[in-house]
Amino acid sequence: MVRRMSIVVAVALGCVLSLASTGWAGRFNKVLSVGDKAPTFKGVVGVDGKNYGLDDFKDKKVIVAVFTCNKCPVAIAYEDRIIQLQKEYADKGVQFVAINVNTNDEDKLDKMKERAEEKGFNFPYLYDESQQSARDFGATVTPHFFVLDQQRNVAYMGALDDSPFEQVKKEYLREALDAVLAGKQPATPETKQQGCGIAYN
Repeated sequence: MVRRMSIVVAVALGCVLSLASTGWAGRFNKVLSVGDKAPTFKGVVGVDGKNYGLDDFKDKKVIVAVFTCNKCPVAIAYEDRIIQLQKEYADKGVQFVAINVNTNDEDKLDKMKERAEEKGFNFPYLYDESQQSARDFGATVTPHFFVLDQQRNVAYMGALDDSPFEQVKKEYLREALDAVLAGKQPATPETKQQGCGIAYN
Protein backbone atom coordinates (compact mmCIF):
# COMPACT_ATOMS: atom_id res chain seq x y z
CA MET A 1 0.00 0.00 0.00
CA VAL A 2 2.82 2.38 0.94
CA ARG A 3 4.68 1.51 -2.25
CA ARG A 4 1.54 2.19 -4.32
CA MET A 5 1.06 5.58 -2.65
CA SER A 6 4.68 6.45 -3.31
CA ILE A 7 4.23 5.66 -7.00
CA VAL A 8 1.09 7.82 -7.18
CA VAL A 9 2.87 10.74 -5.49
CA ALA A 10 5.86 10.37 -7.78
CA VAL A 11 3.68 10.34 -10.89
CA ALA A 12 1.71 13.38 -9.69
CA LEU A 13 4.93 15.26 -8.89
CA GLY A 14 6.29 14.38 -12.30
CA CYS A 15 3.19 15.81 -13.96
CA VAL A 16 3.50 19.05 -11.98
CA LEU A 17 7.17 19.40 -12.86
CA SER A 18 6.38 18.64 -16.49
CA LEU A 19 3.77 21.39 -16.57
CA ALA A 20 6.09 23.79 -14.80
CA SER A 21 8.86 23.22 -17.32
CA THR A 22 6.62 23.57 -20.37
CA GLY A 23 7.88 26.41 -22.53
CA TRP A 24 5.59 29.45 -22.72
CA ALA A 25 5.37 31.38 -25.94
CA GLY A 26 4.38 34.59 -24.22
CA ARG A 27 4.41 35.36 -20.53
CA PHE A 28 0.69 34.59 -20.22
CA ASN A 29 0.07 32.80 -23.51
CA LYS A 30 1.18 29.25 -24.31
CA VAL A 31 0.73 29.70 -28.05
CA LEU A 32 1.72 33.21 -29.18
CA SER A 33 4.39 35.75 -28.39
CA VAL A 34 4.21 39.45 -29.08
CA GLY A 35 5.70 40.00 -32.54
CA ASP A 36 4.36 36.72 -33.94
CA LYS A 37 2.31 36.69 -37.11
CA ALA A 38 -1.34 36.57 -36.13
CA PRO A 39 -3.15 33.32 -36.91
CA THR A 40 -5.65 33.68 -39.70
CA PHE A 41 -9.25 32.53 -39.81
CA LYS A 42 -11.92 32.48 -42.48
CA GLY A 43 -15.53 31.50 -43.05
CA VAL A 44 -16.64 32.35 -39.51
CA VAL A 45 -20.29 33.36 -39.39
CA GLY A 46 -21.35 36.65 -37.86
CA VAL A 47 -24.59 37.72 -36.22
CA ASP A 48 -25.41 39.53 -39.48
CA GLY A 49 -25.40 36.23 -41.38
CA LYS A 50 -22.20 37.01 -43.28
CA ASN A 51 -19.02 34.92 -43.18
CA TYR A 52 -15.84 36.65 -42.08
CA GLY A 53 -12.13 36.04 -42.25
CA LEU A 54 -9.13 38.05 -41.13
CA ASP A 55 -8.49 39.09 -44.75
CA ASP A 56 -11.86 40.84 -44.87
CA PHE A 57 -10.31 43.61 -42.77
CA LYS A 58 -7.14 44.11 -44.84
CA ASP A 59 -8.00 47.80 -45.36
CA LYS A 60 -7.76 48.47 -41.61
CA LYS A 61 -4.56 49.74 -40.02
CA VAL A 62 -5.12 47.84 -36.80
CA ILE A 63 -7.37 44.95 -35.81
CA VAL A 64 -8.38 44.16 -32.26
CA ALA A 65 -9.50 40.55 -32.01
CA VAL A 66 -11.36 39.89 -28.78
CA PHE A 67 -12.55 36.49 -27.69
CA THR A 68 -15.68 37.07 -25.66
CA CYS A 69 -19.09 35.59 -24.92
CA ASN A 70 -22.64 36.39 -23.78
CA LYS A 71 -22.76 35.22 -20.17
CA CYS A 72 -19.43 35.88 -18.45
CA PRO A 73 -19.82 38.79 -15.99
CA VAL A 74 -16.36 40.08 -16.89
CA ALA A 75 -17.13 39.98 -20.62
CA ILE A 76 -20.42 41.79 -19.99
CA ALA A 77 -18.65 44.42 -17.89
CA TYR A 78 -16.38 45.24 -20.83
CA GLU A 79 -19.02 45.45 -23.57
CA ASP A 80 -19.65 49.19 -23.22
CA ARG A 81 -15.92 49.91 -23.14
CA ILE A 82 -15.39 47.95 -26.36
CA ILE A 83 -18.25 49.81 -28.02
CA GLN A 84 -16.79 53.14 -26.90
CA LEU A 85 -13.28 52.29 -28.10
CA GLN A 86 -14.60 51.26 -31.50
CA LYS A 87 -16.40 54.60 -31.76
CA GLU A 88 -13.28 56.53 -30.81
CA TYR A 89 -10.83 54.66 -33.03
CA ALA A 90 -12.91 53.80 -36.11
CA ASP A 91 -11.78 56.92 -37.99
CA LYS A 92 -8.17 56.05 -37.19
CA GLY A 93 -8.43 52.74 -39.02
CA VAL A 94 -9.00 50.44 -36.04
CA GLN A 95 -11.46 47.56 -36.32
CA PHE A 96 -12.64 45.48 -33.37
CA VAL A 97 -13.71 41.91 -34.18
CA ALA A 98 -15.40 39.91 -31.41
CA ILE A 99 -15.37 36.12 -31.57
CA ASN A 100 -17.38 33.73 -29.41
CA VAL A 101 -16.25 30.10 -29.28
CA ASN A 102 -18.27 28.81 -26.34
CA THR A 103 -20.78 26.13 -27.26
CA ASN A 104 -23.30 26.26 -24.39
CA ASP A 105 -26.88 27.21 -25.19
CA GLU A 106 -26.50 30.81 -23.98
CA ASP A 107 -23.60 31.38 -26.36
CA LYS A 108 -25.11 29.96 -29.53
CA LEU A 109 -25.61 32.18 -32.58
CA ASP A 110 -29.27 32.97 -31.91
CA LYS A 111 -28.45 34.28 -28.44
CA MET A 112 -25.50 36.22 -29.85
CA LYS A 113 -27.82 37.95 -32.30
CA GLU A 114 -30.07 38.97 -29.41
CA ARG A 115 -27.12 40.27 -27.39
CA ALA A 116 -25.63 42.23 -30.29
CA GLU A 117 -28.96 43.90 -31.03
CA GLU A 118 -29.67 44.63 -27.37
CA LYS A 119 -26.27 46.28 -26.84
CA GLY A 120 -25.92 47.86 -30.27
CA PHE A 121 -22.59 46.27 -31.09
CA ASN A 122 -20.74 48.44 -33.63
CA PHE A 123 -18.31 45.67 -34.60
CA PRO A 124 -18.64 42.18 -36.10
CA TYR A 125 -19.62 39.52 -33.57
CA LEU A 126 -18.62 36.09 -34.89
CA TYR A 127 -19.46 32.56 -33.80
CA ASP A 128 -16.69 30.00 -34.23
CA GLU A 129 -18.27 26.76 -33.12
CA SER A 130 -15.13 24.87 -34.11
CA GLN A 131 -13.21 26.88 -31.48
CA GLN A 132 -10.17 26.74 -33.78
CA SER A 133 -9.59 30.51 -33.90
CA ALA A 134 -9.34 30.72 -30.12
CA ARG A 135 -7.01 27.72 -29.98
CA ASP A 136 -4.77 29.27 -32.64
CA PHE A 137 -4.56 32.55 -30.71
CA GLY A 138 -4.03 30.82 -27.38
CA ALA A 139 -7.10 32.52 -25.92
CA THR A 140 -7.95 31.26 -22.46
CA VAL A 141 -10.62 33.59 -21.05
CA THR A 142 -13.46 35.88 -22.04
CA PRO A 143 -12.59 38.57 -22.79
CA HIS A 144 -9.08 38.07 -24.16
CA PHE A 145 -7.71 40.87 -26.39
CA PHE A 146 -5.19 40.79 -29.23
CA VAL A 147 -3.99 43.92 -31.05
CA LEU A 148 -2.74 43.19 -34.57
CA ASP A 149 -0.67 45.81 -36.37
CA GLN A 150 -0.84 46.64 -40.08
CA GLN A 151 1.44 43.72 -40.91
CA ARG A 152 -0.91 41.57 -38.80
CA ASN A 153 1.72 40.85 -36.20
CA VAL A 154 0.64 40.61 -32.57
CA ALA A 155 1.51 43.94 -30.96
CA TYR A 156 -0.34 43.48 -27.69
CA MET A 157 -2.28 40.73 -25.92
CA GLY A 158 -4.03 40.39 -22.61
CA ALA A 159 -6.57 42.51 -20.75
CA LEU A 160 -8.32 45.69 -21.90
CA ASP A 161 -7.43 47.49 -18.67
CA ASP A 162 -6.60 46.78 -15.05
CA SER A 163 -10.11 46.54 -13.61
CA PRO A 164 -13.38 45.18 -15.01
CA PHE A 165 -15.51 46.34 -12.09
CA GLU A 166 -13.67 49.07 -10.17
CA GLN A 167 -12.01 52.37 -11.06
CA VAL A 168 -9.61 51.90 -13.95
CA LYS A 169 -6.04 53.11 -13.44
CA LYS A 170 -4.28 51.59 -16.45
CA GLU A 171 -5.82 51.45 -19.94
CA TYR A 172 -3.52 48.87 -21.50
CA LEU A 173 -5.43 48.42 -24.75
CA ARG A 174 -5.86 52.14 -25.40
CA GLU A 175 -2.16 52.72 -24.78
CA ALA A 176 -1.30 49.86 -27.14
CA LEU A 177 -3.56 51.25 -29.88
CA ASP A 178 -2.05 54.73 -29.58
CA ALA A 179 1.46 53.31 -29.77
CA VAL A 180 0.79 51.09 -32.77
CA LEU A 181 -0.98 53.87 -34.67
CA ALA A 182 2.07 56.07 -34.02
CA GLY A 183 4.36 53.39 -35.43
CA LYS A 184 5.76 52.47 -32.02
CA GLN A 185 5.82 49.39 -29.85
CA PRO A 186 3.48 49.40 -26.84
CA ALA A 187 5.26 50.12 -23.56
CA THR A 188 3.31 47.23 -22.05
CA PRO A 189 2.98 44.62 -24.81
CA GLU A 190 1.46 41.87 -22.70
CA THR A 191 -0.71 41.70 -19.59
CA LYS A 192 -2.46 38.87 -17.80
CA GLN A 193 -5.87 38.25 -19.31
CA GLN A 194 -8.78 38.33 -16.86
CA GLY A 195 -12.21 36.79 -17.24
CA CYS A 196 -14.09 33.51 -17.35
CA GLY A 197 -12.29 30.47 -18.70
CA ILE A 198 -13.18 29.48 -22.24
CA ALA A 199 -15.08 26.18 -22.22
CA TYR A 200 -13.05 24.21 -24.76
CA ASN A 201 -14.57 20.95 -26.00
